[in-house]
Formats: sequence, C-alpha cells, structure tokens
Amino acid sequence: MLFKKHTTVQDTPGYHELIEGEAEHLHLLRFGLLNLTAEYPSVTRNSGNEEIGLVILTGRVTVHVGNQEFAHLGGRESVFTAPATTVYVPIHTEYTVTVESEVASVAVCRSAASKSYEPFVVQPDDVLVALRGQNNWRREVRDIMTGNVEGRVDRLVIGETINYPGEWSGYPPHRHEEDRPPEELSFEEIYYFKVEPKDGFGIQVHYGSKYHEDAGYVIQDGDAFAIPDGFHPVVAAGGYRVYYLWFMAGPSGRTLTPFEDPKHRWVKDLK
Repeated sequence: MLFKKHTTVQDTPGYHELIEGEAEHLHLLRFGLLNLTAEYPSVTRNSGNEEIGLVILTGRVTVHVGNQEFAHLGGRESVFTAPATTVYVPIHTEYTVTVESEVASVAVCRSAASKSYEPFVVQPDDVLVALRGQNNWRREVRDIMTGNVEGRVDRLVIGETINYPGEWSGYPPHRHEEDRPPEELSFEEIYYFKVEPKDGFGIQVHYGSKYHEDAGYVIQDGDAFAIPDGFHPVVAAGGYRVYYLWFMAGPSGRTLTPFEDPKHRWVKDLK
C-alpha cells in the first residue's frame, strides 16, 4: 500500500517497520519507527546493505555506532519545537540506541547504499532552517542532511517540513521521478506525519502516478506515506499544524531537482 495508518504503533515500545519498500514500488528506501521506554530501554540492529539516518523525534538517547559513542542526544518534547538531532549510520555497521529520558521516539530512515562512510551526528544547530513559499503555501523547511553533508553519505537526503494551519507545502506541486537533467532527477521519497493538536488532520494529495490513481488521503498523527513517483503536495487543516519528516534517495546523486507541474507554476507570479 501507498499509505500506512500507524496511529497505535507509534505508542508501542520496540522497533516497527512502517514502509517495507517493494510493496510500495520503492527500490531504495525503507522506514521504521523505534520507541523506547524504561521497560524497553535499548535496541540493537545492524545496518546491513543500507545507510541509515536515525532522526530523534522526541526524547533523549545515547547511540553507539560501531565502536563510537554519541551520548546525550536529542531532548525535544515535540517535533514542532526545534530541529531534530540525527545520527548517520554507515553500511554494515551495528548500532545501539538507548533511552536516557522517560520515553524516546526515533525515526529509522534507511536507504540502499554501496559506499561506506564514517558515522557522525547532525546537531540542531547544523540544520538549515528556511521559510519557503508565499501566500497560503508558506512553510518551514529544515534541511537535516542535504548539501551540508555532501561527501559524507552515499544517497540519503533528509529533512523536516512544518505546514502552518490551512497552508500548503510541496507547492507548486512537484515530482522527481525521471532522470532528465537539468529539469528533473529521480528520487524515491517517504513521509512520516505528526499533527498538532494531535487529533487534527491534513490532506496528502497524490496524482500523476503510474502506479496509483489520483487521490487525496486524510493524514493523521503517526501516518506514513510512500512516494515512488507523481506529484505530492500536502495541506494542513484549519487550526492545525502538520509536520512531516521526509527522506529521499535516487540513483543519480543527491542534488534535488524537482519538476514543478507546468499547470500550476503560475502561482509563483502571484503577489
């Protein structure tokens, strides 16, 4: 399935696979959620043939990657309050995440990779934060692992976006499904959503896909969405903020080259 409802899994301790990949027509990306508590304080896994970005959603943790220790990481109470702390895990490496706070939630962003690099941490101060768009499509974008880590990762590109109430993001609608430089480069993508207040919602629009019919999906807190192709804007319902973690990988490098839907480019000329 393209769209995964996981409103109960996000409160269950342990590691949970949310987007498995092939069933969603993804060849490079996989996504998991790691929830730690005092009763379930630690998880150890191996990256295998994937490089991983461990994005600390909430709480504080210590992360061991191979023989390196990264202690006292994270600490935000909500994804809406500040940029994330993220740990990069290279291929073929064992890693352990141990909770330091009462609870912690970590997004496990995985991409197939072939090159091996050294592990590192992206602190909140390293994240590039910008306000993008205009009119009713202004949003806050946090670039966690984009051009700022070039030469230190193989394929992964990671960031966060916050939609203000009633506002759009991924707009004008864009896609990144074909290698047609300089207009477009191919990237798969996965979204993971949070909503504030928690009972709110937004809409994920998806159209122009060769795998799925054009549709709008009601997104709620804890949902995930796979984007193998097609245009994919997001809007927050009135009164609610929508957050989504996004991560991408493609076969032709890490330079993001989205192709905007020509029918809607005109909105950029609005004052």
